Amino acid sequence: MGFTRTVRRRACVCAVLAMLASATLDAQPDATADAEPHAAGAGINGSVTRDWTTADDHRNMMEQLGITRLRPGRSADADAPNAANYDEALANPFPELPDPLTMKDGRPVTSAEMWYRERRPEIVEDFEREVVGRIPANVPDVEWIVVETADGMVGDRPVRGKRLVGRVDNSSYPEISVEIRMTLVTPADVDGPVPVMMMFGSARSIPGGVEPADAPGPRRFGPPPGAGPSDRPATEQLIAAGWGYAQIDPTSIQADNGAGLTKGVIGLVNRGRPRKPDDWGALRAWAWGASRGLDYLETDPAVDAARVGIEGVSRYGKAALITMAFDERFAVALVASSGEGGAKLHRRNFGEAVENLTGAGEYHWMAGNFLKYGAEEASFGSMNAGDLPVDAHQLIALCAPRAVFISYGIPERGDALWLDQQGSFMAAVAAGPVFRLLGVKDLGTSDDYHAEKMPPVNVGLLDGHLAWRQHDGGHTDGPNWKYFIPWASRLLGYTPPADRALMRTDPNSVRAHADLVEKARTGRIDLYFIGDSITRRWGATDRPDLLAHWTRSFRGWNAANFGWGGDTTQNILWRIENGELEGASPKVIVLLAGTNNVGNALASGREPDAADVARGIEAIVRALQKRAPDATIVLMALFPRNDYAGANAVIADINRRIATLADGERVRFLDINDRLSDRRGRLRADMSRDGLHLTRRGYDVWAEALEPLLTERLGPRASRDLAPPPTGDPSAAGRSAR
Repeated sequence: MGFTRTVRRRACVCAVLAMLASATLDAQPDATADAEPHAAGAGINGSVTRDWTTADDHRNMMEQLGITRLRPGRSADADAPNAANYDEALANPFPELPDPLTMKDGRPVTSAEMWYRERRPEIVEDFEREVVGRIPANVPDVEWIVVETADGMVGDRPVRGKRLVGRVDNSSYPEISVEIRMTLVTPADVDGPVPVMMMFGSARSIPGGVEPADAPGPRRFGPPPGAGPSDRPATEQLIAAGWGYAQIDPTSIQADNGAGLTKGVIGLVNRGRPRKPDDWGALRAWAWGASRGLDYLETDPAVDAARVGIEGVSRYGKAALITMAFDERFAVALVASSGEGGAKLHRRNFGEAVENLTGAGEYHWMAGNFLKYGAEEASFGSMNAGDLPVDAHQLIALCAPRAVFISYGIPERGDALWLDQQGSFMAAVAAGPVFRLLGVKDLGTSDDYHAEKMPPVNVGLLDGHLAWRQHDGGHTDGPNWKYFIPWASRLLGYTPPADRALMRTDPNSVRAHADLVEKARTGRIDLYFIGDSITRRWGATDRPDLLAHWTRSFRGWNAANFGWGGDTTQNILWRIENGELEGASPKVIVLLAGTNNVGNALASGREPDAADVARGIEAIVRALQKRAPDATIVLMALFPRNDYAGANAVIADINRRIATLADGERVRFLDINDRLSDRRGRLRADMSRDGLHLTRRGYDVWAEALEPLLTERLGPRASRDLAPPPTGDPSAAGRSAR
């Protein structure tokens, strides 16, 4: 049985509202709330008296603005007279962008306070008046109703789902009804509220629920998120990482065509009449709907409302960026393949252009006033993209200092040059100074958006709150989710449960993973070590003294080291699930994991959760058994560490818990801490110099303890070793992977 919950939209009063005005060009007709549009099909008080078509609506807006002729949009046909330009030498007819940190009166913006109090409202006003339109003051409230709940599975994880309908109050105009469709799915096996990604797309059903017969999904443009050939769906990746997801249907908010502008929420507010020039378009209406969805999420105890993100691909990527820019409650955004009207610079003459957005096929996304910038002949003359008071870099800047990930694919796989990936990269570069002013890191490039070029495909700029990555897939963000989720988790300060797989996205770890995947497919591996830096150092090429010790200890047993410095249980689990055992058939696996979970928690002022870490180690054991069912797993007790007070009590608790995983056959538990530590339980000085990593003497102890078990399972060492060559730290410095 469903229940009803009413969520009222916020009446936010801030300095910018005092500045808002509905003025347009002096040459256009008066456009007050009671003005009658001068178009066929409009009756008394502007109400539509017959079927209102896109052509009617487009013509009506042109007449309101005094436009008699628009320039045609660019064509994808290379032989057409108005063919799109793809010559970079001709791509920047208006090379200078409006400075996001210069006030209209010429004063520089020198502080965060000045940005929020003066400059941000200026930019918001320009976007609302000229580009995306204003949300009317009389927009109705939304009542959210949970119409279905169900328990189900997403991938191999249990979830709880809700299907919701947001009923927009239509008491002022009952002829139009709007019901926003949204679903919410959260992990059932995670305690406490979780971060949630809201995604524009189908909201038809929930896992374990009933497929509604009367809830068609919106049209999709390109594959759904996660549709890359080797990537799990985004929904599975999110749940696996301890996140939830919401899916909201944009076309249940506002139709994706010009004829629908007298219907949907825009038509409801206007009582069935055509828009005024500064009224909102479909993109802003979709963003409004997402904000109303967030109103509901703020009331749901399963959701961490301070960690809600927004995502969209293609036109929904445009909507995601607009949502993020205008609703500062959203904490993070994944803006994918958004092109013109999204992250691409309007001023660029490359692929799709402003004139495409002013034509009858796409104008409904934008404010009516946006048509002016495609005008060839009008009462005010003509205007073009260079006349726009703002551009896409300022839309990105409105998101600062919150986290924005800009995603594209490649033309060869369907993410066409039409989208102008370079133009979006330039916009991200030009937005950087605002992110830095507000105290966070940008892309890490120079500020010269004229000269900066995109990084190579599959090379991400992921160190800051503004991120960029062009993957090698098509018109989808599927290949970038595995980078987005850990990036967002890190910036939002969210540590997923220890049994959730999480990728490391720093470039050195990405390169090391690729090396280890290749290593797993090379040579013969009978003895497989996996863990963090304590394991890694033993057999790494950048530690020649310890590598020599490794060779003396294990040569003839075909041993390979798959340790990586800094890894938590989540990171090790991700590596196992993503190819570092593929191609290998080890007979013995030695696992040491968990100390970084303990250390990271203590470093951030949190109390380590021994039960959680033990569950993470158990998840690694199960993942290893699934992929190497015939192997014996030697599960090492965590070693003591001397760097944090209280660490060893937690480690002892973890060791007591994981010892129960041993069955004496497939899983052997090995505890050598009595030989590594002193009477106080601390690592002895001859076993560790830094209180964490082992010396050669410490590795002697470990090797000696392993030898009887390895001899039992592998037999005596052979004279010839067939293991793959050792690997090391890929970084030039050679010391970053501890």
